[in-house]
Amino acid sequence: MPEEVLFKSESDQSREEIASYLRKVADNLESGDPINLKAGSESVTLNPPARPTFEVKAEREGPAGNMTERSIEFELEWDENDGEESSKSGQLEIE
Repeated sequence: MPEEVLFKSESDQSREEIASYLRKVADNLESGDPINLKAGSESVTLNPPARPTFEVKAEREGPAGNMTERSIEFELEWDENDGEESSKSGQLEIE
């Protein structure tokens, strides 16, 4: 499926700085407020619906035989037209 990137930001941050960004997103999700992303001259405002699809992915990446890069990806997905999607992959637990 084709993809259009609306916003992208990538930079080294401390754990505390990352936690602050994630906390702000969590607060906005909980209150129903839009999520405003801004970096330099780029910006986008998103309004996730009440029940977006939440995807969590842990990956190991790198060239064959030397896959040393790790990542955790958190993704919210929804259809702009109806905003209500459901997924049946089991209950997520983060400890």
